[in-house]
Amino acid sequence: MMLFRLGSLALAAAVMALPALPATQVVVLGSGTPQPDPDRSGPATAIVVNGSAYLFDIGPGVVRRAAQAVRKGVAALDPVNIKIAFITHLHSDHTTGLPDLIFTPWVMNRKEPLELYGPQGLRAMTGHILAAWEQDIDLRVHDLEHATPNGYKVNVHEIQPGVVYKDKNVTVKAFAVLHGAWKQAFGYRIETADKTIVISGDTRPSPSVVENCNHCDLLIHEVYTEGSTQKVAVEWRKYRLSYHTSTKELAEIANKTRPGILLLYHRANPGCDQVGAQCGNSGSEAEMIAEIGQAYKGKVVAAHDLDIY
Repeated sequence: MMLFRLGSLALAAAVMALPALPATQVVVLGSGTPQPDPDRSGPATAIVVNGSAYLFDIGPGVVRRAAQAVRKGVAALDPVNIKIAFITHLHSDHTTGLPDLIFTPWVMNRKEPLELYGPQGLRAMTGHILAAWEQDIDLRVHDLEHATPNGYKVNVHEIQPGVVYKDKNVTVKAFAVLHGAWKQAFGYRIETADKTIVISGDTRPSPSVVENCNHCDLLIHEVYTEGSTQKVAVEWRKYRLSYHTSTKELAEIANKTRPGILLLYHRANPGCDQVGAQCGNSGSEAEMIAEIGQAYKGKVVAAHDLDIY
């Protein structure tokens, strides 16, 4: 009996000595829009679990933002470690970081191909990128650099709604959203051991966001302000209604989904969202949060690059 008790105590001590599983980290690598704002890179969100990184959208600046995140202590975002990425849709502001993500980590000695998931057309886009840089690839592999022969390659997975990826850390489900004339645009629901995260991608109000959040821990959603919309040309108002979600509409979505945190990204800059628009401070972060707060009383946060949740 004594030996049994001693063995049980030793087992309990060993279990207590095991390191706790790290909490899921959500790292904002880009909170911006197509505007070339040096403070906000193009849309990109990283989910980090157990030292593995999963990237959602690849806006301009993503690789250098990832390197900055390493300086903040998120070692998993060393660009060489980013080997799995998901695209919401093929708009340029969500994809122009793709050549950078293909080549820069490879030059830094990534050995494995990038696993890339997204809508139809992604395979053709990737093929054209690789063709455009074929001389670079040839010299890096066969000249004095002796670059790894597989690290620039990309395994493209063109997806449909449903679970598109699963491993010991995450389950990733894609769902269709409404984004103007795009035939395919996705949001993503990411489930980990301790969090459920929903990323809207670019979308006008879509029932699928409500269905997939439903009290999720973090709803990362695009948004524009009502105030700035009153100051843009009629054609731009039509565009916003067809392609994006207003603060009023997002408050309605949040009231239905009740996320732990409503995180605003891809949000209009002061000065509105097209070159030359004179909107003053309309579209500002303060206006955005105030407009949502008129109808939604939950926790609302405006995303900034390198924020961690």
